[in-house]
Amino acid sequence: MFNNNQTNIIIMDFKKSILNLLLYLVLSPIIIYIILGIAKLAGSTYEMTNGETFIIWLLMAIVINLSIVKKD
Repeated sequence: MFNNNQTNIIIMDFKKSILNLLLYLVLSPIIIYIILGIAKLAGSTYEMTNGETFIIWLLMAIVINLSIVKKD
């Protein structure tokens, strides 16, 4: 089925994907709070519920992933 080299490549690709996901999940709230801070400096107020925060957190991670990853 797979030889040892192909298996190692698949495992390394999986590890890289997991590490990238974790990085994006850490970056997304930082970017969200920067945007909310800029909005607060401009005079607007915005409060988010826990559900909204969770959805925005995941969507921002996807957007960051799509904007950083090279397209083949």
